[in-house]
Amino acid sequence: MAKGRRSRMDLRREAEALEARKQEQEQEEEVEEIDDEESEDEEELSDDLDLDIEDDIDLEADSDHDYEDEEGEPRRKKKKGSKKAAGKKLAAKRTRVPKEVRTRAVWVVFDNASKVVEKFPFNQKAEAQAYLAKKLEEKKGTYYINLVKEEIKD
Repeated sequence: MAKGRRSRMDLRREAEALEARKQEQEQEEEVEEIDDEESEDEEELSDDLDLDIEDDIDLEADSDHDYEDEEGEPRRKKKKGSKKAAGKKLAAKRTRVPKEVRTRAVWVVFDNASKVVEKFPFNQKAEAQAYLAKKLEEKKGTYYINLVKEEIKD
């Protein structure tokens, strides 16, 4: 390598480190924003508490009877902005795990067109080779044997 040059691997490591630092800074900023929103919400709540509680209950009783509880009692809607999610963490992406498929190995005799002529269990390799020799003697075609894994159906 020439003097003063850096390899691609070194450049890539530096770029990845820079991206990691940027992501950490963004996460810290998000946490700070959430903390700021929570403090604003707390101030709004304290201002709302100064109002007369009975007046609030009467206003809610008049306007929020849109739907009923299981017991037939009217439920009240929640006030918007009264409570915010405190520091929601982003859910990690889930990767779907494929279902494990059970397989078994079998010896398969194929013809020249790759069509299956005969199948033999894995422990019967000698029989499969004997069958292959018999087929090669009988006909002029080309035959071959191959180990294949097939799905076990329950």
